[in-house]
Amino acid sequence: MTRVPLPAAFLRLPLAHRALHDRAAGRVENSPAAVRAAVAAGYGIEIDLQLSRDGVAIVFHDEELDRLTDEKGPVSARLAEELSRIGLKDSTDTIPTLAEVLAMIDGRVPLLIEIKDQSLVMGPTDGRLEAATAEALRDYRGDVAVMSFNPSSVAHMARLAPHLARGITTSAYDAGDWAPLAVSICDHLRQVPDYDAVEASFISHEASDLSRPRVAELKAKGAAVLCWTIRSPEDEAVARRIADNVTFEGYRAALPA
Repeated sequence: MTRVPLPAAFLRLPLAHRALHDRAAGRVENSPAAVRAAVAAGYGIEIDLQLSRDGVAIVFHDEELDRLTDEKGPVSARLAEELSRIGLKDSTDTIPTLAEVLAMIDGRVPLLIEIKDQSLVMGPTDGRLEAATAEALRDYRGDVAVMSFNPSSVAHMARLAPHLARGITTSAYDAGDWAPLAVSICDHLRQVPDYDAVEASFISHEASDLSRPRVAELKAKGAAVLCWTIRSPEDEAVARRIADNVTFEGYRAALPA
């Protein structure tokens, strides 16, 4: 395993959280319209991945379909072809695959991929989503980095795609916010103990917790520090005192001159 540096583009272009979504304008989070809007605006893009029943990487944040579609139940219970026909609420889009989103971006802006925890307890995973992710990215030539709250997922990506920059999505892990995740797991993950074990090169940390000493410690050791989720220019200015870049939504972050 080798620690792969985060490409410079990830530190230059603000990252549109779940792409440049605006539900009132018909651009639902993680949708093709939101991806295209981010590319057109020149922003980097952050997306989320879940796994279909037949092992395809699907661009969708939630484990369940209910919030963003008129369907019910887990994403993982549906075939990719079924998911591709499900409309997103307040939109003319349907749920895209990672391969489809990669084709839309085509290397024009950097893409930060969050692999959602498939264990539901931040424990060992079977590696199926990670394998599907690595396969979709095999011939992609744009700037890509992968991350997950679950260090097991990051370890899988280190094995399956060692040439890609990888990081850990990190948090204050307030037990109330993360229930029903066990308090002991929150206490463990809060310390980011797996950063060196998976040879990560960055973290994406909860913005309200950037002052945590562990963040400063990792930054001093060379970690790039991204953060989530910034929702105003004022909050962005505060976050940038510590973070190297921001993941934003709900406003247009300033682009570099």
